[in-house]
Amino acid sequence: MSNQIFVIVEHLKGNIEDITFEMLGKGKEIAGNTGGELVAVLLGSGADGLASQLGAADKVIYVDDANLAEFNPQAYCKAVSSVIGQYQPKMVLVGNTSMGMDIAGGASVDHNMPYIAYASNISADGSTITSSLYGGKINVDSTPEGDGCIVSVIAGSFPADAGKADGSPAVENASVDLGDLQVQFKQLIEPEGGDVDITAQEILVSVGRGIQSDENLPMAEELAAKLGGAVSCSRPIVDSKWLAKTRQVGKSGLKVKPKLYLALGISGAPEHIEGMKDADLIIAVNTDPKAPIFDYAHYGVVQDLFDFIPALSSKL
Repeated sequence: MSNQIFVIVEHLKGNIEDITFEMLGKGKEIAGNTGGELVAVLLGSGADGLASQLGAADKVIYVDDANLAEFNPQAYCKAVSSVIGQYQPKMVLVGNTSMGMDIAGGASVDHNMPYIAYASNISADGSTITSSLYGGKINVDSTPEGDGCIVSVIAGSFPADAGKADGSPAVENASVDLGDLQVQFKQLIEPEGGDVDITAQEILVSVGRGIQSDENLPMAEELAAKLGGAVSCSRPIVDSKWLAKTRQVGKSGLKVKPKLYLALGISGAPEHIEGMKDADLIIAVNTDPKAPIFDYAHYGVVQDLFDFIPALSSKL
């Protein structure tokens, strides 16, 4: 086993996701405290130009294959598993995202490596990993044993700026045999444009399960209008078809960075946090004082939103 810390680079449409920089920052800290080497693993086809954005890494291992041009869970898992087998890293960091979890599970089985999911913190030397379970209501500390481990990191757990650095790390090309693939990438389906571009709004009033019914949405819409903003939502609202996909904030929706993000009845699942954690001001309203959203909010109100909305509206 080498003393390398791997970070699996997550990118889409030519852009590196913030979760990658979060992991690079933490990986650099661990490598510095253990005398190890931080390695960014980049997969793609003609994507080697992205290596120039990975200056925090000591080096980049790049795998180029036409089957890796777009994310294919089977192809990516085989490629990552092959690279792990070749280099035997001490720790592999992946995003706790749909992409990362597809990769981590298969690689864990292939190499009999412990897989610690939903990581929200990692000690400076990598010896203790804290997982946030049950929507953030329980934290579990794990100490990996044996030869290496795989850790999937919840987006927003570490500062992305710590992993952004200038410089051009050495790029080492690695070859992998993907074999026959039963899964083929066909098409990336993106939501059509809606009546409101929530990514351009300075004020968002965002609703979650706590709104209870689409019949209650006019309350939020009226509040948003008084504030001069727009209504957005978490995934359950879109799944219930109460609002269009273009209003969804989160990993599977849109990333927003408004001046004010007012979260009403949103518990704060990691996928949602990833989409709004960079807002200048976050105010959360929830009846559950232990809701994970309060860990990210600048101000929190433990109250029923049906009491809060009329009270605030009356003051505007």
